[in-house]
Amino acid sequence: MTTTNQPDVPVLHEQIEIAAPPAQVWALVADVTRMADWSPQVTSTRLAAPDAEPGVGTRFTNRNAHGELTWTTHAEITRYDAERALAFRVDENYVTWSFELEPTADGGTRLHERRDAPEGISNLSRELTDAFMGGQEAFTASQLAGMRTTLEGIRSEAETPMP
Repeated sequence: MTTTNQPDVPVLHEQIEIAAPPAQVWALVADVTRMADWSPQVTSTRLAAPDAEPGVGTRFTNRNAHGELTWTTHAEITRYDAERALAFRVDENYVTWSFELEPTADGGTRLHERRDAPEGISNLSRELTDAFMGGQEAFTASQLAGMRTTLEGIRSEAETPMP
């Protein structure tokens, strides 16, 4: 197997309207250790430095699952604009995941989630996806569905009144 990258990877994008202000939504999104609460693929997240404040350069490890398959990824936060945007790049496949928040006229938030691969995706990642995750098209569809699930989970929590 080779580990060079494959270009021409489509950008995946989903968005959702949330009836909560950006600050409230940001408090959820900015805590990468909470991703397993909403994402159907992420089972746990651990910061490399447990006491680190999140920001550009913060590193973390995700445990992921797709059916019976489990794997670990390592990532670094590459963008951290409070109440506006969070992005992180995954070492193993070169993919960048991002969340962008924009205020809406009614005081709520439009939350965008994107998967982008400006460097392409590693051949290793493509080969593993083809061999164990049903191929590129099926895995891309599952990632889009997972993005919707993630955004719906964040919305549900952000819109739930605090006790």
